[in-house]
Amino acid sequence: MDLGIKGLRVLVTAGANGIGRAIVDAFLEEGARVFACDVDAEALRQLPDSVGCSRTDVGERDQVAAMMEAAVVHLGGLDVLVNNAGIAGPTGRVEDIAPEDWDRCITVCLTSQFNCARLAVPHLRASDNASIVNLSSVAGKYGFALRSPYAAAKLGVIGFTKSLAIELGEAGIRVNAILPGLVAGDRQRRVLEAKAQQQGTSYAEMEARAFSFVSVKEYVTAQQLADQILLLASSRGRTISGQAISIDGDTRMLS
Repeated sequence: MDLGIKGLRVLVTAGANGIGRAIVDAFLEEGARVFACDVDAEALRQLPDSVGCSRTDVGERDQVAAMMEAAVVHLGGLDVLVNNAGIAGPTGRVEDIAPEDWDRCITVCLTSQFNCARLAVPHLRASDNASIVNLSSVAGKYGFALRSPYAAAKLGVIGFTKSLAIELGEAGIRVNAILPGLVAGDRQRRVLEAKAQQQGTSYAEMEARAFSFVSVKEYVTAQQLADQILLLASSRGRTISGQAISIDGDTRMLS
């Protein structure tokens, strides 16, 4: 299917690894122009030469400002912001979580999206196909025991998304959130390992427990997330805004 996004100018945060890299590659395959930032300088060097790059900690506003300027210059404007950056954060009971770990998780998973959006919006207003896609999680919908910083941040992303959709609708800027479920990859494995250790059980038992609340008992792939984001960024998604779209195999809760 030709989504008609050839030449679309796209900025992807945390775009050098995992889900972010899949998003970058998917846009490139459709002929879009892409700029990616990441904290992993080595991974940035592995991106195709056509991709503009910036080593950026999106939790640091001065770095985000420099990155945004470089992205707009490289792309010649901006049509799409994909706020993909996030971290797993700590695993533990709330009374055992270090305040600095809470702060860092909220900063990277939630505040970074504000840091990027506030600077992107003036450029998006000049686009005739403008959209923002924020990465949230089903943890933001259901909560996640022993993962309170992450769940709190991801619920905040949903609220931020819906508020921006209302605020920016008159400017023709669409804003949506993607809520992945259990995503294949190292981050999900580490989360399940940490929870298994915290609860004194095996990884296999923790994985089986997680999937016991999922109708389609398969890991979500990064490609599936990228495919949905491409649709939202295309003109085919021109009336989709303010949505928290779950891609989770019908997850009913998180344990």
